[in-house]
This record gives sequence, C-alpha cells and structure tokens, in this order.
Amino acid sequence: MSDFHPFKDMKESAKMQHEIDKAQFEAVKAESKANWEEAKALGRTDTRKAMMRQAHDEAIAEAAARKAEGEARIQAAKANRK
Repeated sequence: MSDFHPFKDMKESAKMQHEIDKAQFEAVKAESKANWEEAKALGRTDTRKAMMRQAHDEAIAEAAARKAEGEARIQAAKANRK
C-alpha cells in the first residue's frame, strides 16, 4: 500500500502555514511598534537633534571620502599623462 494520506498531508500543510502566518504577524507587530517608538522619540527635541547631528556627520564623512577619491583620480590622471 502507498503512503498517500491526503488528509494528513493537508493537516500538516495547514499547520505549517499557520506557523508561517503567526511568525509574519509577530514580525509586522514588532515593526509597527518600532515605527511608533521612533516617531515618539522624534517628538523629543534632544533625540531629534542627535539624529540630525548623526545624519550631518555621515553626510560630511561621505563628501570627504568622495573628495579624496576625486583627488586621487586627478593625481592618477596627471601621472599617466607624463
């Protein structure tokens, strides 16, 4: 006799899908709470200023890196010209 048990297979499939749905629900719930907490934190002046300072510092660092790369390319182009 074969191992074909459609109702057992359906039950196992439904159980696995339930576990997936539950995990996804918990993930969405956690992401939603994180969004809420971040929005709440942005309402505080000191937190908002700290985040703005961090973004400012990252932008300055990125610009400095791009400038250094550009200057290195200029030097390499000048060296190849000679």
